Amino acid sequence: MITNTIKTFLLLGILTLLLVYAGKLIGGNFGMLIALIVAGIMNFMSWFFSDKIATASVGAREVKREEAPELHAMVEEVAMAAGIPKPKVYIAPLSQPNAFATGRNPKNAAVVFTEGILRLLNRRELKGVIAHEIAHIKNRDILVMSVAATLAGAIAYLVNMLQWALIFGYGSRDRENYNPIAAIASIILLPIAATIIQLAVSRSREYMADEAGARFINDPMALAYALEKLAYGVRASSDEVPQYMSHMFIVNPLSGEFLAELFSTHPPIEKRVARLKSLAEKMF
Repeated sequence: MITNTIKTFLLLGILTLLLVYAGKLIGGNFGMLIALIVAGIMNFMSWFFSDKIATASVGAREVKREEAPELHAMVEEVAMAAGIPKPKVYIAPLSQPNAFATGRNPKNAAVVFTEGILRLLNRRELKGVIAHEIAHIKNRDILVMSVAATLAGAIAYLVNMLQWALIFGYGSRDRENYNPIAAIASIILLPIAATIIQLAVSRSREYMADEAGARFINDPMALAYALEKLAYGVRASSDEVPQYMSHMFIVNPLSGEFLAELFSTHPPIEKRVARLKSLAEKMF
C-alpha cells in the first residue's frame, strides 16, 4: 500500500509539471502562473461539489434506514470497522450492477448503489463491495482522483489554446526562444501523457481500496467473488453510466488487453481477483 501511495503522488507531481510546461509554452512564466491558479480553482470546485454532481448524474436518491435497514446496517458495520463516520446511502435507478463512493471527506461522504448490484450480489459479496467503497472514503480517494481529473482537464484546455496560438502565429514573433516543433509535439503528446497518468492514478487507488476493504472485513474473497459477478453483469447490462464518471465506479467494462488496460480507469478484473486471492492466502 505504501508503494501505491508513493506512486500516486509521483504521478500527480508529473501531471502538475505537465500543466506548468503547457502554461509556459503559451505564455512564458506568466502563463505558467495562470495555469496553476486555474487548476487550483477547478480542483476546489470539483472537490467541494463532487457528491452533488455525482449523485445527480446517475439520478440517485438518498434512502433512509427504514427503507433499506439491512443495507444501512452493513454500511454502518464496515464504516465502524474502518474507523470513519457512517456515510449516507444512495440508490441509483440503473440495472447495471455497480457502485461508487463520493464526498469531499469522511464526514461528508456517500455510497451509491445501483438497483442492479443489489439484485445481483448476495450479502457476503455486497459487504465486500461496501468495504471497497468505504476504503475509498477513508483513503480520501475522491479528492485524489478529482485532482488528477482536473489537472488532466486543465492540460487539455491549455493544449487547445496552444493550437489556436500556432494557427495565428503566436510565439514565433513574441518570444525569441519559441520552438514551433516542440509546440507541435506538445500538442500531440501532452494530452496522451496526461490521460495515461490520470488513469494510472485511478488504477493505483483501486488496488489500494481492494486491499484495505478486504482487511476491514477480514474477507478478501468476498470482494473477489463480487468482482467476478460484476464483470459479467456490467457487460450484460444495457444501461450505461456517464463516461466522465467511469473512474468512480467499482468496475469498468473494458477488456484486459494491453491497449485497453493502458487507457482504462480500472485494473483488469483478473488482476484484482488474483491479488485478492493472494491476500486471502497470506491472511489465513
